Amino acid sequence: MNFDIKSFGGRAAWLCLFFILAQCGPPRRTEWHLLADEFAPAWIAAGIPEEGAITIHHGEITLSPGQPMTGAQWAAWKSAGLPTSRYAIEYEAMRVEGNDFFGTVTFPVGDSYVSLVVGGWGGTLVGISSIDDMDASENTTTGNAFFENNRWHKIRIEVRDDELRAWINDKLFVNTSTRGHKLGLRAGDIEKCTPFGFASYATQARIRQVQIRRL
Repeated sequence: MNFDIKSFGGRAAWLCLFFILAQCGPPRRTEWHLLADEFAPAWIAAGIPEEGAITIHHGEITLSPGQPMTGAQWAAWKSAGLPTSRYAIEYEAMRVEGNDFFGTVTFPVGDSYVSLVVGGWGGTLVGISSIDDMDASENTTTGNAFFENNRWHKIRIEVRDDELRAWINDKLFVNTSTRGHKLGLRAGDIEKCTPFGFASYATQARIRQVQIRRL
């Protein structure tokens, strides 16, 4: 093979410049604060029949009691370039009044959606809805916890390629494989919270510090 060393050197110099400029481009985003001014306008009411009011003030969402459900939807997931795998969700939730779920979050897992129920079925149930058409009260993620009203509860969820994990107040409640399982939502109004959103059931709830991070 024949080549001109001067020509080769010139091409090599341009290639070096290209890679240097590529490295100087905007960094890949690794986290999103969904109640920051940049993203807060994308929050809307989910459109659940007879839902309560949704307000955002000082970086907090308040879900007023519905008849029975209230939902807050953040529809900008795809346009904002958020991931659907290998990411974490962190937020804090408070049940101000009532005795049912108050910090339930719906989120994407690959091409599907599921919900982490927080304080459901009378106030204590925790779990993922749904796995293999079984909701949080029926599948292997079912757990129970006591949620004191007017107290902030810290939630973290990790969406991995083949597993889901969820902690509440630093205690691991969900640790399940998703490989070979059907993921989906409990049929009904919770579907209006996709692609990402919060829901409460006959309760007043507050949500704050909503963050998404790549893993």
